[in-house]
Amino acid sequence: MTSAIGVDIGGTKITAGRIDGAGRILAQRILPTPADIAETFAAIDATIAALDAADVRAIGVGVPGRVDAKTGDVLSGGYVNLASEPLSARLRSVAGRPLAIDNDASMALAAEARIGAGRGARDIVLVAIGTGIGGAALNDGRIVHGAACAGQFGHITIDYHGAPCACGRRGCFEAEAAGPALARLAREGGFDATTTVEALLADDRLPARTVIERWAAALRAGVDSLIAAFDPERVILGGGRGAAAAEALRRTPGASSWFQRPIVAAELGDRAGVIGAALAALDRAS
Repeated sequence: MTSAIGVDIGGTKITAGRIDGAGRILAQRILPTPADIAETFAAIDATIAALDAADVRAIGVGVPGRVDAKTGDVLSGGYVNLASEPLSARLRSVAGRPLAIDNDASMALAAEARIGAGRGARDIVLVAIGTGIGGAALNDGRIVHGAACAGQFGHITIDYHGAPCACGRRGCFEAEAAGPALARLAREGGFDATTTVEALLADDRLPARTVIERWAAALRAGVDSLIAAFDPERVILGGGRGAAAAEALRRTPGASSWFQRPIVAAELGDRAGVIGAALAALDRAS
């Protein structure tokens, strides 16, 4: 049997696992993400060492932000900012074996396409909806990277005059439909900003339905744009709000028949990133 170590670096936790070629988790470690970058590197090193075994052939790491998958360089940070840090060089010195570094959404899509909601499809768009919005696309069975880091779906514009975005523009998909945007819509609808989307979906009163309809409209604008650009066989919605987003869109039919594609919730939950990182590493080692 061969296996790989997958590491998923998140804003609040680092998840790592030793994964076999079928995507089964053989061992796993989860620890809080340190606030300090040096401590983050040390935690990753220690986690890899703890999971290492004789049959580990490669190591894969999913990183938030813009990542050049060819070089492993982190070009800009997400909620954990590893930009300008020598992540690739450091991990290569620790790993001593083939290494794959990519955006965390690309790693999640690698898993969903192989053993999750994308099984059987070769053209897929994944949108990860949480505190921000990330994404990845599969074209003819291969992750789309473009020149370096395609898949920044959170920063397609859906409302030119919309809310300010962290990227410096206005009306990005992320600014209009991610977690903070949903909290804003809830406040505007008369709800506490901490009201969960599940509670809103379960509330049949007009104010709650209005909040969900406004959120779904922003989701629909972003998803339809991605369908127009990639023409996928299906769209997978992942991240912390992926299942809720799929339900909101189910209740809100699209306005155009041109952009109708199956939209499904991710199946692997928070396991997708670590499984996908390991499978991507095994692919690189083969």
